Amino acid sequence: MNSMTAARSTSPADRPQLGLRERKKIKTREAIRDATYALIKEQGYDATTIDQIAERAEVSPSTVFRYFPTKEDIVLTDEYDPILMEELRARPADEPWPQTVRHVMREAVRTGIEEDPEVARIRTRLLVDVPAVRSRMMESMSVTGRMFATAISERTGLDPDSLEVRVYTMSLIGGLMETSMFWAEHGHRGDFPDLLDRALDILQNGLPVQNR
Repeated sequence: MNSMTAARSTSPADRPQLGLRERKKIKTREAIRDATYALIKEQGYDATTIDQIAERAEVSPSTVFRYFPTKEDIVLTDEYDPILMEELRARPADEPWPQTVRHVMREAVRTGIEEDPEVARIRTRLLVDVPAVRSRMMESMSVTGRMFATAISERTGLDPDSLEVRVYTMSLIGGLMETSMFWAEHGHRGDFPDLLDRALDILQNGLPVQNR
């Protein structure tokens, strides 16, 4: 899900087992990502080339491009959007939608950070420092937004293409992106899930009123 990793509270044993080909594809994608993050840590984003990534991951440059059309996609793309949808659909049908969103998004970002905090910090820092990554992130948000719109439609009966659903969905995705950037801009201080709670409070309740 780009700037966050979806929660994995559902037991792996409850999910269909992947075939050998799919497992190999995931392994290759992970090798490419790991090589990319290692190189970025060593020498920076701009100095890291596709040829270097391919050599470190022990694949060909064409294989890298087959899995990731651009270098930006390597640091932004993950495997977890389907799992996120699974988590959304697993919540109680009578649970208020804002509560569902808060639970799933909070667990998602917490899981992503706990699994690999260094990658989470690198990824969010790149959003701030590299215009190409930020631009690609804004493009890719529409994919996750459409998935959220589908989930909202299933829960509420609203048209996923309606203005209301589209505005609400992209407000969530945009809020997540801005929270990620805020976290990086402030030296990754504080608890990211708590920052996300603040962002969701704003979306749910509006801006706080300052006493004058």
